[in-house]
Amino acid sequence: QVQPVESGGGLVQAGGSLRLSCAASARALSAYAMGWFRQAPGKERECVAAISRDGGSTYYRDSVKGRFTISRENAKNTVWLQMNSLKPEDTAVYYCAAKWSLPGMYYTDYSQYSYWGQGTSVTVSS
Repeated sequence: QVQPVESGGGLVQAGGSLRLSCAASARALSAYAMGWFRQAPGKERECVAAISRDGGSTYYRDSVKGRFTISRENAKNTVWLQMNSLKPEDTAVYYCAAKWSLPGMYYTDYSQYSYWGQGTSVTVSS
């Protein structure tokens, strides 16, 4: 069982940065692929970034490539999403999710994930 807990959201001006953290209670987070998703009002939940259980494989949606970085440290049971050069269109509730996984795999479909955090709100003002 994994219980992700997100933190680090807030209000930031366009061009600014935020670092989201996901602390996951798990005996072996290293067995789980992790993903960051976001959902803006009236829009579907979308995968922003994903990372394999060992951190060796990552995914970014095109709109955040070069601006966002996903990373993890299994010894600390923590996954981060560093967000730079933020834009108003990045405004959303951001969710951390976990899925038990084979090595080297990441997942971008929200239906594939078993465990979800409560979300943290990110607002980027223009």
